[in-house]
Amino acid sequence: MNILMVAAENDALEGAKVGGIADVVRDIAPALAKRNHSVNVLLPGYQSLSEQSGSSRVARVQVHFWGRVETVDLFSVPGKSPTEGVQQWVLEHPLFAAAGKGRVYCDDPPDRPFATDASKFALFSTAAAEAAQQGLFGPLDIIHLHDWHAATVALLRSCEPRYAALKSVRTVYSIHNLALQGIRPFDGDISAVHAWFPGLQMDYEQIKDPRYSDCINLMRVGINLCDAVHAVSPTYVSEITRPSRHEVGFFGGEGLDPDLLNAEQQGRLVGILNGAEYDAPPEPKLDSELESLLLESEETLLSWIAREPHCHSSHSIALGRIQQWLRYSADKQMLFTSVGRLTDQKVLLLRQTMHNGKSLLDNLLLQIKGRARLVLLGSGDPLLEQFLLEVAGRHSNFIFLRGFSIGLSECLYRAGDLFLMPSSFEPCGISQMLAMRAGQPCLVHAVGGLADTVEDGVTGFSFSGATLHDQCQALLDTSARAIAAFQLTAEWNELCAQAATQRFLWSDAAADYETKLYQ
Repeated sequence: MNILMVAAENDALEGAKVGGIADVVRDIAPALAKRNHSVNVLLPGYQSLSEQSGSSRVARVQVHFWGRVETVDLFSVPGKSPTEGVQQWVLEHPLFAAAGKGRVYCDDPPDRPFATDASKFALFSTAAAEAAQQGLFGPLDIIHLHDWHAATVALLRSCEPRYAALKSVRTVYSIHNLALQGIRPFDGDISAVHAWFPGLQMDYEQIKDPRYSDCINLMRVGINLCDAVHAVSPTYVSEITRPSRHEVGFFGGEGLDPDLLNAEQQGRLVGILNGAEYDAPPEPKLDSELESLLLESEETLLSWIAREPHCHSSHSIALGRIQQWLRYSADKQMLFTSVGRLTDQKVLLLRQTMHNGKSLLDNLLLQIKGRARLVLLGSGDPLLEQFLLEVAGRHSNFIFLRGFSIGLSECLYRAGDLFLMPSSFEPCGISQMLAMRAGQPCLVHAVGGLADTVEDGVTGFSFSGATLHDQCQALLDTSARAIAAFQLTAEWNELCAQAATQRFLWSDAAADYETKLYQ
């Protein structure tokens, strides 16, 4: 098959990664190519990707957008590791650098959510449809759209007569983050559907937002107008076909559950677990692993401080804690680790106030004091960063590393005894796979892909609960169970070995793409 993937991110290109979607697009393409498919991966160039060495302009397409003709250039780009059967492409236009050269996403004010990005990705999707229509990627068998950024391709395929020929090409839609839906008005704004496409005739009932009838919901466009819909784990499918109940900590279909349930009943909705790379067997854990982690953390912190005009207080506290821990590095306490972007999805539970007026994270650190310590690496929402900073100031058994470093995250996967991932929802998750790959069992909330990858008492520990309060208490109880298990050396070593042998392969995912999505 000849496949066109359309996405906002792709870590096969330097500078085109923000979140997990970039890892999926990077890894699934070569896995499909190994099954003798041709894969074209297309994303915006953000006025930087096309400037990388080895790039060349191969075509220029003209599209109607904002009531005028816009010219968009198509570039072939080499990527970090060229792979036979995979061709990397980018489209370039000045609008694609609306957030600044090389920046993938914009931060629009709350009163105009997604405004700049929606226009940018609508133009990108229009140019993608035009390039496909002109046959610039060859005769296509599959068009695979990733998240709301690419959903306008499905809208044009369905509603714009110029692109009617694309209806003969099977079109698949992948949901990576259901919480971000790309909602924009139909009228009354330069970033509105009828501003982008004057006169476009649409079936509003299929594409309007369930809450705001005067707005389009681009996530809903992808779900309702594509031939197949893909969620990134089987358990996540069972969750998103039910209504969300945020008040009790259940994150389901986020308003789109009727559409997703309908897609499931039609046989269009499929859950396929993402994979991870397994290039080498895990290295045996050394007695000096904690000391190596602390020294790496110190070096990374100093590099972050050197880039800023003032030393952030989180860095100062972390450096102080590192020195304290180095003085007692021979202390055989259990090491909890955590790596992730700081969003409510990841940290909501840890922030919950419990019966004693303290947060769950405070209670966890008090419970494990003297027996275990926690190192958390991440950045994101400033309010969540401040929460973690304040907790770090109160507890000597907690180091908060505010930032991100691939090298440091790999140290945490390798050095930790128990990886903590209490996400309120998790479509698939990759951090738990990477921790297990390194032989570190995980403690997870049994939702989405976490439920599909971590088996309680066999490869790690999982908890659940019907309410936020129940989930908090269950996390504390499960952490106590994990610490008790850690004391039993033979049993713990077996748990680590079982975690390390788990394999979530992209080759398996590619086979499922082929049989469940593409055929």
